[in-house]
Amino acid sequence: MPHKFEPTKEITIHSIKNFRQFLKNGLSLKNCTIQNVDFSKVKIEWNNLKIENTAFLGCTLDIEEEIKLRRKGATFINAPKNLPYKPFRSKLYNWQELMDGYTFKEDKSTDIKIYKHFSKQKYTPDINEALWQRIHDHSMDDALRELLEFEEDGMTDKKCVGVMGGHSTRRDDPFYKKAALTAKLLTENDYLIASGGGPGIMEATNLGAYFAGKDDDDLIDAIKVLKKAPHYSDKKFHQQAFKILDKYPKGAKSLAIPTWFYGHEPSNLFASHIAKYFSNSIREDTLLSISLYGIICAPGSAGTVQEIFMDATQNHYGTFNYLSPMVFLGIEHYSVKTMIYPLLRQLAYGRAYYNMLHITDEPKEVLKFLKKHPPFKV
Repeated sequence: MPHKFEPTKEITIHSIKNFRQFLKNGLSLKNCTIQNVDFSKVKIEWNNLKIENTAFLGCTLDIEEEIKLRRKGATFINAPKNLPYKPFRSKLYNWQELMDGYTFKEDKSTDIKIYKHFSKQKYTPDINEALWQRIHDHSMDDALRELLEFEEDGMTDKKCVGVMGGHSTRRDDPFYKKAALTAKLLTENDYLIASGGGPGIMEATNLGAYFAGKDDDDLIDAIKVLKKAPHYSDKKFHQQAFKILDKYPKGAKSLAIPTWFYGHEPSNLFASHIAKYFSNSIREDTLLSISLYGIICAPGSAGTVQEIFMDATQNHYGTFNYLSPMVFLGIEHYSVKTMIYPLLRQLAYGRAYYNMLHITDEPKEVLKFLKKHPPFKV
């Protein structure tokens, strides 16, 4: 079953370096899309290049060169200059870019500027704004495809595991610590950890991954510092996170996939790669679809429950060509308080993914189960 992350036959070029390397194979730009490349300071012999089904998206060229290329059949699309975001991005965000302009006294970050712009037409964007948002979110898809290195059958080169859980989970909650220790352990065993990019369990996930390779005591020390502003509504929430980054300036890689739809959630500062979307529904589906090596479900509320059954549906029907393990971190929460785990076992009974379900309270058990239950092709 084909899906949006399968490799495409079209070629996408994201830099002058990629452009020159591509031209070494010939002088044809047939079926090429050149995205977010500045040609204004380089000399290109455009007359020598074959143009067929060629698109320039968000690129900068001299007007004379653009006219020549248009006459040869090239397509050009450029976004308005007054947008606070770039629709034709060629890479994921990092927290430094999103937090640019932020101070402890006032938030003038790029992140908040984009959110305020988005909020003006959050539910009823006009056709132009809707177009730029969709193009931006497709750019996130494209950058994720490059990061995870998808194969022809939809499998990824990087072993991505997603972690779900409550956004309002406090930093002094026991499951914040459990989620962080789990993410740290999995990252140390060559899994790429992904979260929803917000606070709570999501922050704990990227925090734990950040501390991969360091002593567990260092992670516990970091949590102690973060606890001084335990909830994301606390004024010093970011300030405590910056203290960790100053004390431990180098961390391991992880992925966050947040959304501007929930603008009240502060940026997660511990992920190295951030795929931030305007569309929350696309963002949720994307996080689940790329986590082919498993989903870990820590305690959460309605949003987490929704994601659990979205993932179960993907497994139930083999939506993305593979069945993936689902591990529930919290025996009492999922077996007694909510009864979600026994309900899901009943739903999966007789299906291939029945044996891909597991529940535990221990990070080491999560790792053990994921190793024994890799994704398998439908």
